[in-house]
Amino acid sequence: MGATLATIIGALVAGAIIGPLARLALPGEQSMSLPETIGAGAVGALVGGFFAQLIGVGDTSGIDWIKLVIQVAVGAIAIVGWMNYRQRNSA
Repeated sequence: MGATLATIIGALVAGAIIGPLARLALPGEQSMSLPETIGAGAVGALVGGFFAQLIGVGDTSGIDWIKLVIQVAVGAIAIVGWMNYRQRNSA
């Protein structure tokens, strides 16, 4: 149970960094709150990290730049998906 909690906390911390980076990577304005941005970043961190492990670039020596780029890209996809979901359900 401790590893799961550490994974969740790690994803939230990474989400606080990856979410805003993903929003910067997107053109235009995104009307999202800070918790939504962190949540999308956490999704990007978890799913992107899992994908990076699958393709063999999750653990490298030094800074895992490829993994970070994947996580930011997945975070950007999560932000677009969340904005589309909110827009569809607000009408």
